[in-house]
Amino acid sequence: MDTDVVVVGCGPVGALTANLLGMRGVRTLVVERGTAPHGQPRAFSCDDEALRAYQQAGLRDEVAADMYPPPVVEYVSGNGRPFATIALDEIDFGLGSEPLHFFDQPWLEASLRGGLDRFPHVELRTGVEMTGLEQDSDGVTVRLRDTGGDSTIRARYVLGCDGARSATRAAAGIELSGTSYAEPWLAISGDVEPGGVRQPRTRFVCDWRRPAFVSPGAFGTHRLEFMLRASETPEEMTRPETLERLVAPYVDPARFTVTRAVVYTFHHLVAERWRAGRVFLLGDAAHQMPPFLGQGLCSGLRDAANLTWKLAMVVDGTAGDDVLDSYETERRPHTEEMAVTSVRLGRVFLVRNRAAAFLRDTALRAVQAVPRVRRFVRHFEFKPAPVLRKGLLAGGTRRGAVGTMFPQPRVSAAGEAAPVRLDDVLGAGFAVIGPSVTAATVWTGPPAAFIRVLPPGSVATAGSGVREVVDTDGVLTAWFARHRAEVAVLRPDRFVYAAALDAPLTR
Repeated sequence: MDTDVVVVGCGPVGALTANLLGMRGVRTLVVERGTAPHGQPRAFSCDDEALRAYQQAGLRDEVAADMYPPPVVEYVSGNGRPFATIALDEIDFGLGSEPLHFFDQPWLEASLRGGLDRFPHVELRTGVEMTGLEQDSDGVTVRLRDTGGDSTIRARYVLGCDGARSATRAAAGIELSGTSYAEPWLAISGDVEPGGVRQPRTRFVCDWRRPAFVSPGAFGTHRLEFMLRASETPEEMTRPETLERLVAPYVDPARFTVTRAVVYTFHHLVAERWRAGRVFLLGDAAHQMPPFLGQGLCSGLRDAANLTWKLAMVVDGTAGDDVLDSYETERRPHTEEMAVTSVRLGRVFLVRNRAAAFLRDTALRAVQAVPRVRRFVRHFEFKPAPVLRKGLLAGGTRRGAVGTMFPQPRVSAAGEAAPVRLDDVLGAGFAVIGPSVTAATVWTGPPAAFIRVLPPGSVATAGSGVREVVDTDGVLTAWFARHRAEVAVLRPDRFVYAAALDAPLTR
């Protein structure tokens, strides 16, 4: 083989995929049709799960630089009166960061591509188009085209991270199914000078006459999106005078420089299968969803976090090829649940009738008088939790803690001057962690880091074969007590593979 994996596409999903493969020593070639990182801010938001995936690639601090975590998200009626609020500054899902961030895509892509320079076994070729592929029992022959002409390369696997119009998906003969929505939207991004923001909050403007989304972003930017009416055309809506009129309630047009204004429609589409032999689809190539939860890119990043460590195990001989079947088994249900939730949220957001909008606003204000309902909305509990129902888990299915994502508090560790995020101690592979982990703990699965959890107030010492961490805030101690476990085995993507009441743990 010329390489182990060919990644087609170097947007955020492809670039993260290549970084995660690089971290695990997999020979990787990334091919990208463009010659430079995308220069316009298309993707805009990520969540705490996405930042944890960036962290596993060793790039959290780089990509998080100057991200904007909004303190609240408001749903307001046409007159600007809130009828529902998500208090993001009150929420901690336990994964190591705030639940929502807004970023600048050019900055993000540049950071991710820069991360590839760390790995001599990862190569990025820009200005290269994948024109076709043929599979056999041993690998994939990938046809490429650049300014120098046509060429081929042999790889064990191909990962299609090439977006909604995926050439990889087409070459593999995989169809899409679902719905494309007819309502076009105008997305406006721009830079705001100091003093130019007139409405500083992140808002879904649920105006039945023209629904909109507005928010500050990273680096002093602003994102505004407006639904078009039936009689409006993309040409007239992107005229400078139209843009000025639309943004004026939220930013001062004289202090706002438009960097991107484009009309788009959104989709709810899923590939009929995400694997065809040695070819896999990730991100928009596999699934597309409405933007109302901001989960389109995040879902692609979850794909990368799920698949890459399994590929690394297959490439190095730790696991058989059948392990890769668990990728779609694990990821499809959560992705579809996230898409359906986005569609439902859109139905609330996109009411286009004045009377229906009045009833919606009145009903949502009324039901939130019930404390449990208010908490459900205010604390973003309607967002589908990161849970695996079946797949590469001990026993094959979720039960108890197995299949849930392990928390990531800050811990104190020997040799660290200040508390660090737990994943920075766990390393890139499996981890066996718990209060009773010792050098005698038995784990017969893949190579793993062994981590002993000490209660708050303890002092961690450097041991041989087992690293100690002090559970500074008591989060891990409470987790093990709640699940009545002494040991947990964590997968590289930090889902719980197995748990047991007592050590030693065997598989």
